[in-house]
Formats: sequence, structure tokens, C-alpha cells
Amino acid sequence: MAYCKICGEHNCKQHTFLIGTFRGNKFSGSSPPEVFVGRYGYPNVNIGILSPQSYGDTSLMSSPEAWHSNKLNISQITALRNQLIYGRSKAHIKVDNRFLATMKEVAMTHKSVSAEFKLKKRITKNYEKESRAPLISNVAPIQRVRLEENPSIKRKVDYLVGDTDVKSVDAMLELEKAGVGSEHIIKLLSAALLGQGSRRKLVPTRWSITACDDTLSKEKLKRVRGYSEVSDIVVFSSEYVGNHYEFLLLPGKWEFEVVEISSSTRGIWKDYEGFFPRKKYADSVTGAYYANRLAVTEWLEKVKRQASVLVMREIRPEYDTPLGVGILREASRAAFKSQPSVFLTLDEAFADIQGRLKLSIRKFIEASKLLKEYGKQTRLNTWST
Repeated sequence: MAYCKICGEHNCKQHTFLIGTFRGNKFSGSSPPEVFVGRYGYPNVNIGILSPQSYGDTSLMSSPEAWHSNKLNISQITALRNQLIYGRSKAHIKVDNRFLATMKEVAMTHKSVSAEFKLKKRITKNYEKESRAPLISNVAPIQRVRLEENPSIKRKVDYLVGDTDVKSVDAMLELEKAGVGSEHIIKLLSAALLGQGSRRKLVPTRWSITACDDTLSKEKLKRVRGYSEVSDIVVFSSEYVGNHYEFLLLPGKWEFEVVEISSSTRGIWKDYEGFFPRKKYADSVTGAYYANRLAVTEWLEKVKRQASVLVMREIRPEYDTPLGVGILREASRAAFKSQPSVFLTLDEAFADIQGRLKLSIRKFIEASKLLKEYGKQTRLNTWST
């Protein structure tokens, strides 16, 4: 019988890359770049840099945008993620140290950067799971890390990191305006690189993902609420690694709801907001809610319209490995790059959507708060099962 030397499991496939290849307590490679800040033990949290034992452009190991654009499947993404070693250390969210200084340099760059790592102990399986961030399989306490080259840093990033008078919200908006992507902004926020001087602190990656999507979409909503309403019923759809999305846009003032249903467990998660900004965290759908809202508001701002929007996510059995909120953001954005279907009635829209769903659309209709008023004008018994 073959047992994994890292996690002890029989016929383990998760750590195949590391078995027989990692020797000693040192390794070198190019970080994609990727940093991660944990949340357990807050305000004393795990912080670290992820890197494989290989050089070159390793960005594909860490980029939901690239996974989606290259149409990578779950096995391919997992194989890439399993090559990364998370060299980490403990830190207080407001106390700098030498390792954190290096981590900040990695967070600032937008290109793979080579580094040499010295570990304190052997690599083990990572038990700190985080469904909103991509899979991190391999972890080891780090003794020190040294960059082997100067990181490439965009001028706008360098400027805003150096400006300690700008609030973090304003910095994020400026970065987006300058073309800096969401994933890069998330890393900067996590690594305590944005905000006013004394208020800067490490932000767990889980929280920074939501903070970024929430901040960027809120800013767009300030304008979207003043636009004219869409005149037709519009449907966009997309699918990626077992996540099927239907976006139903209805004529009306801004409303937004996400309903997620698992086709395996029949579990239902949903969150809603009306015309005015929501004050509470979307604690049912969680991070995906804000990623979906960002994609929707990006499109509405582009076409200068507002709408009542229902997002339906069908989680299919093949999505058996959480890959983080980033892939859901990209799947949502992809929907709005496709040609929409336009309908005169909800019956027509529901029939169109049902043709792509495996579940009955009635399950989404019954779960939706947003459709309650619209539903009174629709023959819902048409969609019984």
C-alpha cells in the first residue's frame, strides 16, 4: 500500500507533486505572485507567500481570470494549486517584521517573482480551509525568505502604497480606475498596503475578497441608481466547472437577489437587497453575493441602465472542490460578455432558463423574494413539477 509521506492518506493524489521531489528545508521558485492572510486566531494570524519549486511565469497557478479564460477544469486547477508551498509565519495584524516586509513586496508586484525559501519544519497538509480563496494544500512554517530579483511594480500601485493619507476605499477605487485587477487589489488590501498610515493593518484574505467586491460595486451603484430602467426582460447565462448561472434582469428600480441551490443536496442559500444600500453582511450566500453584484453593476454602468436583478446559481455535483470566489466573479462577468436573450413576458424568460437548468425553475421562483410581486402576474403553476 502507498501512503502519502505528507498527510498519511492511502493513495493520496493531493500531494503527488511533492512526494519524492522535496528534500531538505530549502527551495526556490517563482511566486505567481500570491500571498495569503489567515483569519484563525485573529488578531494574531498566519501570513505567508505561496510559491512552487519552479521558475518562470507561474501566474496560471494563482489566477482565476486565467483559469476561466483558458477553460481549465477542476483537475487541472487542482494540479496547479498542489504545486504551491505556503511558507507561513505568525504575525499580529498591526506589527511589522522582516518576513512581512518581503511579503508586501510580493503583494505589490503583478508578475511572477523568484525567491529562495528556508523552512523551519517539513511540509504538511494544510488544515486551514477557506472556501472563498483558492485551494492551499501544502504548508510549512518559514524561517526566512529572500527575493532573488527586484519585483515589477505598477506606478499607480507604488504611488498609492506610498500615500498614507488616502483612505483604503479611495485607494481601491483609484486602482480599479487605473486598470488594476480585483485579485491584485485584494492582495494589496490583505497585506496592509492600503489606507491611512496608522490605520493600516493585515486583513484576512477571506475578508479582503468581500471588501474589494463590495467597495467597487457600491461605488458603481451610486451611479446605477440614477440611470433609466431596462425596458425589456433580459437573461444572461454562463457556466464554469459545475457552477451554472442565470441572470434575470427585470424592468424596475435597483433590486438585487442571489439564490443558490445545490442540485446534489437541495440546499438553498439566498440574500436580497432593495433600492437602498444593504447594511448587513450577506451571511447566507456570503462572498459570492458581492462577486455577482460586482459583475452585474459593471454591466449596468456600461449600458447606463438600472434593473431589478435575480441571480440564480445552480451548483452541480461536478463542483466538488471549492476553488474560491474568484472563479464565480469571472463566471459572472463572462455571462455579461455574451449576447443576452430578450423577452416580453416572464413566462417566456422562465421557459428559456428552464431549458438550461437541471433543477426545476420553480425552486428558484419559490425561494425568491424579488419575484414575489412579479410572480403575482405570472402563472407560477406552469412551473410545478
